[in-house]
Amino acid sequence: MADLNNHLALCQRLLDTDANPVSWHPGHAGTRALRASTTVFGDVIVKIHRGRDRHAQEVHAYRTWLPALGDRAPQLLATTDDPPAIVITAVPGLQLGQRQLDPEAEQDAYQQAGQLLKTLHAAGPPRLEPDWTAWLAERAEHWIHLAGERITPSCRAEVRAHMRALRDLAPLSAVPCHLDFMPRNMIYGDDGIVRLIDFEHSRYDLPARDLVRLDTRIWPRRPCLRRWFLDEYGQLGRVDLEVLEHCASLDTLTTLSASTSKDVKRDDVR
Repeated sequence: MADLNNHLALCQRLLDTDANPVSWHPGHAGTRALRASTTVFGDVIVKIHRGRDRHAQEVHAYRTWLPALGDRAPQLLATTDDPPAIVITAVPGLQLGQRQLDPEAEQDAYQQAGQLLKTLHAAGPPRLEPDWTAWLAERAEHWIHLAGERITPSCRAEVRAHMRALRDLAPLSAVPCHLDFMPRNMIYGDDGIVRLIDFEHSRYDLPARDLVRLDTRIWPRRPCLRRWFLDEYGQLGRVDLEVLEHCASLDTLTTLSASTSKDVKRDDVR
């Protein structure tokens, strides 16, 4: 209750003194959100970040890249550094994975998702520096060290082999990425429009990294979703497919590390 009151007080201070609570999302890994009603902006989301790094990343994404998405993403209404928090417009609808759609509507939804990610990836100029493959290899070593004996020697060797192969692909350009691009962060509205939410992990990275979790967790069960998505996103080239393969091993490593350690938060793995 104290958290809810803190979020409401923040909304009233930053946006509307007459704001009222609508619903409370307890969140995960320390990030919580309140849906509140306001007189001018309708329903809004008040989100207090668990850390200043996530706060900075999300604010930067809203200010720099999300204008390219127009009304296909929430709008940033207010932000504060103390506490690190944002107030954004509420996006109407349900998570895409929760909607029961007929085949035609589902095809359209995943084509929209492909277009959304394509637009986000083009929202900033590609960057060759720093060496993104080297950076990811260093992240892999960080997670290998953190996992310690919780992962097998063969798993460590496999991840390192993938990271060496990834570095052999350099130089590779990075673009603005979402880095939690999953159906839970795609909101399907009653108007049939798909909108994208939750940008606290957004940063420059290799574009294929945004497809890793779709490629390993969603598409194997529903290959038609992959086909529909790529109809709009664009077909993947050889290098994209190699990046997917190598970064899938990193995703497996971080997931294993997070699931076996009480000290690791699942959302800190990106």
